[in-house]
Amino acid sequence: MLYVFNAKIVPIALNYESALIEYRKLTIEEAKALIREKKFISAVGHTATAELLSKLLDIEIPTNRITVELHPGDEALCFGLRTRVQEGKVLSKEELEKLEYDLVYYRVISAL
Repeated sequence: MLYVFNAKIVPIALNYESALIEYRKLTIEEAKALIREKKFISAVGHTATAELLSKLLDIEIPTNRITVELHPGDEALCFGLRTRVQEGKVLSKEELEKLEYDLVYYRVISAL
């Protein structure tokens, strides 16, 4: 399964002691291709980030505050800001657009 996150995280299921993860940065075009070729579940809990991702990727990314545990074979498309936001600050889509960010791909290859 492909999950979409609003942070550069790898929430591995806690019953594993170790995991092998594939990681790579994506261009917007690579992210668009990935999201269009796979069924995905949004785990984006921040509305403005879901709106920005929807705009960037040309596909609806709904706000969906869920807990996810990744297992071998699972993939993640993550949006991550390059700067840390002030504690308690909730950014608008317009504010997010002005900040530098990365789109990152993770795949859980194996876990023990």
